[in-house]
Amino acid sequence: MTADCSSASGTGVPVPAPARPAGPWRKAGRTLLRNRSAMAALGVLVCMTIACLLAPLYAHDVARVDPFTSNVAGSIMLDGHEVDIMQPNDNPLHLGLSPIGPTGHAAYLLGADSQGRDVAARLLYGGRNSLLISACAAVLCLLLAATAGIAAGFFGGLVDTVLSRLMDIMWAVPVYLFAISLSIVTVSQGLKLGPFVIEADNLLIPIVIIALVYVPYAARPIRGRVLALRQAEFVTAARCLGVPRWRIVLFDILPNVMTTLVLLGPLLMALALLAESALSFLSIGVQAPAASWGTIIQDGEGLIYTRPMVAVAPGLAIVIVVLALNILGDGLRDALDVRDAARRSS
Repeated sequence: MTADCSSASGTGVPVPAPARPAGPWRKAGRTLLRNRSAMAALGVLVCMTIACLLAPLYAHDVARVDPFTSNVAGSIMLDGHEVDIMQPNDNPLHLGLSPIGPTGHAAYLLGADSQGRDVAARLLYGGRNSLLISACAAVLCLLLAATAGIAAGFFGGLVDTVLSRLMDIMWAVPVYLFAISLSIVTVSQGLKLGPFVIEADNLLIPIVIIALVYVPYAARPIRGRVLALRQAEFVTAARCLGVPRWRIVLFDILPNVMTTLVLLGPLLMALALLAESALSFLSIGVQAPAASWGTIIQDGEGLIYTRPMVAVAPGLAIVIVVLALNILGDGLRDALDVRDAARRSS
């Protein structure tokens, strides 16, 4: 004979089983969803990404321009009138030519650059490369930093000494000086990895360079977290039971380090975006004919007094994305950081 909750209560109405408590990731997700600033920042990032992904649609079907072909002798129709893309300068002698400014129409919405190319179309195409490079560089940096940090913190001894000193050496070199040095070598010769050769204009080169220069900044907090976890009771119990080290790393250490990796993600992507823009501005990042926000700023450097929108537009895009990533990172920290959660509950 079996007794259930309904018979015990005497009401004849089945009593539902108690709900399972929500896991930490689900709680963090709910906390993040309630953070309006973080959700707004995430919405901005999603909109920017979608807009950049639709760059071919805008260039070929809306503006009907080729953003990678020089068009200094071209013209467009504005309000029924044919207007040259390159206009006489506004100086008293009208010497030289300046590209057309923002038109407010689909074609040349933000004006043209010194080669007569549509700035709006190039801005979207450049955003695709800038966002792709920064996201991939952040992921690669996290993978390398997690490997180095977990190995140094968990195994200790000689492994920790070698990896820590190597990180110290990389840390001692200024970030942009290190990145510029690596970029100059790879841009001139490409990147040779055994039988594989990566050409200088391949986007993998800035991805690898930016990922490498920020590894020490991500590996240190990961190592510190692993050092604390190595002394935890569940890790000690696993060792006493004879659990192989690789299983402890994969099933005990790595899941507890994931929070740190997630928190570092937006910050590393923001840093990678700034580094990529700086390298491309110096002509040692994304190579022509490809575009990025850094290369567009370089194109507008000589037009800053006559057609400032060429440089201002990509600069504003960088500011918006970096600001959104930082706000999203703050929201993730509030949702995932156990110490902050404990402090708030107390």
